[in-house]
Amino acid sequence: MPMAFSSKYIAQAGIIAALYAVITIVLAPISYGPVQIRVSEALTVLPYLTPSAIPGLFLGCLLANIYGGLGVYDIVGGSFLTLIAGFFTYLLSKKRKPILAPLPPVLFNAFGVSLYLHFLFKLPYWLTVVYVGAGEIVACYLIGYPLLKIILSRQSWTGFFRI
Repeated sequence: MPMAFSSKYIAQAGIIAALYAVITIVLAPISYGPVQIRVSEALTVLPYLTPSAIPGLFLGCLLANIYGGLGVYDIVGGSFLTLIAGFFTYLLSKKRKPILAPLPPVLFNAFGVSLYLHFLFKLPYWLTVVYVGAGEIVACYLIGYPLLKIILSRQSWTGFFRI
């Protein structure tokens, strides 16, 4: 039996997609390349709160990567890695340990995005892992995790994320 998505689910996914894409594009000088802090990655903690964030992050990343100019590797690869990271963040929500929420995007992007960035920019793979990983830690743990804690501490905000 096919799963029907509510209008709230679709709206949440759309809002998250738009936020991710706009933040990435507005901050384009620091959002792309082997040394990056993609501030929009702070939103990758949202699957901890709602499954609608998974397609929202995927679509937002897809749109941002089309704009980014790194080609099919980034459009397909980066977007797919964001989709997988979002799914694992959602699974980790079952553990009820918010500190784990940023871990999948940090790991998947540090090791996965580096696979094609080191090739595109002709940099050593492990150096690229360090660069991308450091940017992910800043975005996901220094911005995303506090965002998640704020949302969790405000009952009125968590209602928005319930489907």
